[in-house]
Amino acid sequence: MSSRDKILAAVKKNQPPLEALPDTGSLAAIQFGNTVDKFTAVLEGIGGRVLKANTLNEVFAWVRANFTEGHRFITTIEGAADMTVLSGDEAALSLEDLEAAVIRAEFAVAENAAIWVTHASVKIRVLPFICQHLVVVLHPNDILNNMHEAYARIGKDGYGFGVFIAGPSKTADIEQSLVLGAHGPKSMTVFLLPKAQ
Repeated sequence: MSSRDKILAAVKKNQPPLEALPDTGSLAAIQFGNTVDKFTAVLEGIGGRVLKANTLNEVFAWVRANFTEGHRFITTIEGAADMTVLSGDEAALSLEDLEAAVIRAEFAVAENAAIWVTHASVKIRVLPFICQHLVVVLHPNDILNNMHEAYARIGKDGYGFGVFIAGPSKTADIEQSLVLGAHGPKSMTVFLLPKAQ
């Protein structure tokens, strides 16, 4: 047995017992009159931005016009003109010099501006974290009020990988100076499209 197998076996053997999820039925979850406005305000408050577009081509054109450092763009959305579409078969290392990634969100949460993405959205798990700039396409009707609604929704889905992402990467740990892009993208832009494309 390898050292790795011994460690994993020890971890598995010493796991705490499973706990049932708390009953949230009696709690009053946060509701907003306008989830788009709340999502926009929160995301902009944490360093992101929300824009509107009518078509995916407008989104792709905006990316090419606004990010000019490396000119290397990747998307997981089919039909992008002049942009590489990720198949998912690429090695993660091939993304090391990526300037911008365009992905689709499964849904978002208004109360904290988190977006939910799964393997189907990103194809390679490191994609939304290794790019310099993250661009997300989202339908306004897919913005939920709160995390209670979000967990109810993801609990019904089958997925191998899923993660909430809220805003660009940032830290103020070093000398209390805010640094963007320390652990992930320097910027996060969410495009609201009026209909699924």
